[in-house]
Amino acid sequence: MEFLKDFIGIFLATCRDVIPIILLITGFQLFVLRQKIPHLRRLIIGGVYVVLGLALFLAGLEKALFPLGKIMASQLSDPAFIYGTNEIISHVDWKAYGWVYLFAAMIGFATTIAEPSLIAVAYKANEVSAGTISTWGLRITVAIGVAFGISLGTFRIITGTPLYLYILVGYVIVIVQTIFAPKSIVALAYDSGGVTTSTVTVPLVAALGLGLASTVPGRNPALDGFGLIAFASLFPIIAVMGYAQLMDWKTKRRK
Repeated sequence: MEFLKDFIGIFLATCRDVIPIILLITGFQLFVLRQKIPHLRRLIIGGVYVVLGLALFLAGLEKALFPLGKIMASQLSDPAFIYGTNEIISHVDWKAYGWVYLFAAMIGFATTIAEPSLIAVAYKANEVSAGTISTWGLRITVAIGVAFGISLGTFRIITGTPLYLYILVGYVIVIVQTIFAPKSIVALAYDSGGVTTSTVTVPLVAALGLGLASTVPGRNPALDGFGLIAFASLFPIIAVMGYAQLMDWKTKRRK
């Protein structure tokens, strides 16, 4: 009964979020374009499926994936697991947290591969490029970028280094890549950085950062727990443009 009550609340919240979009599209179709809505029955059934699916998905994130990410981060960064002792640790050795970096990379890769918004972008990119841009190639490239970014973000939390240094250096790299990368891939690379921070990635990555910052000695969850999402947005841009530059260089060398 408790789950049913929570699910009804999530379902109503999802309806509240989706209804303005439906009203906007319907209003433009009827009053601006002044055309009938095509395949109305199919659209209504599809809309019900979308709302119900989103509600179930969000309920699953809240009840399972979000707590799981936080628990795993807490267990992996527990001093008893890292240092083999329950004593208070005054100095953090970043080299002892290898399992945390690996787990962060795996979480980043897996959530990005499953990200619905990235799947949609990859599908459309493949469609408009007549198959030149591979759907799976784009998804895997973006996932590798997110995996590296999340792993680097956990390193930042453990070492306590300022977030702005990483972001500053990262965007300097992006600017340089933008100048030299093939122009046809730049816009797609920027979009690839945005679509990774959606319904699957954000809850797990946020839980990972907060759980890690609350367990590592000397870290404040409010100050150090956030910032991983920025890494998840930045490094896919670098990965996609880097992959495009590599393929362009190989093509020119072959010719």
